Amino acid sequence: MSRHLHHGWRILLAVAASSVVAACGSFDGLTGRMANSITPYRVEVVQGNFVSREQVEALRPGMNRQQVRDVLGTPLLTSVFHADRWDYVFTLKRQGVEPQARKLTVFFTGDAMQRFEGDTMPSEAEFVATLDRKVRPGKVPVLEASDAALDKFQGAPANAAAAPVVDLPLPASYPPLESPAR
Repeated sequence: MSRHLHHGWRILLAVAASSVVAACGSFDGLTGRMANSITPYRVEVVQGNFVSREQVEALRPGMNRQQVRDVLGTPLLTSVFHADRWDYVFTLKRQGVEPQARKLTVFFTGDAMQRFEGDTMPSEAEFVATLDRKVRPGKVPVLEASDAALDKFQGAPANAAAAPVVDLPLPASYPPLESPAR
């Protein structure tokens, strides 16, 4: 009986091998279709300083370096060889969206800004609209408090919820900061 069992295993192995060989052609077609429908995840790459049109419009010739830094932020590139030049570079790479790259160069004479040049910058609203392609930009709410809204807070005292302050006497001496030497 062991001879029949051994012969059965051979037949089963031959059938399995022929099934695998026959399936190779359909497997290649299946993997090709799957590869076209499934794309790997790609990390969003954001590098540099985003500079908006509003920030560029705030620049004025004669501003000192600190004022320019306050408006634009710390430059991405500063060079020992070009001490009178700051480069603001911004790149954004996202899956399914055309990569964005913008550059702004600020030139100084001594400590005063002389001029700037670079790409046309988008406004903050335009830039935000390009970030989220699923959500359509809606109406931006007004973030100002009206006089009527502020009046309802005028009547409440600032320390209404605070507990009364009790003046306690200070200790006459404090413990030493270091342990005594042994």
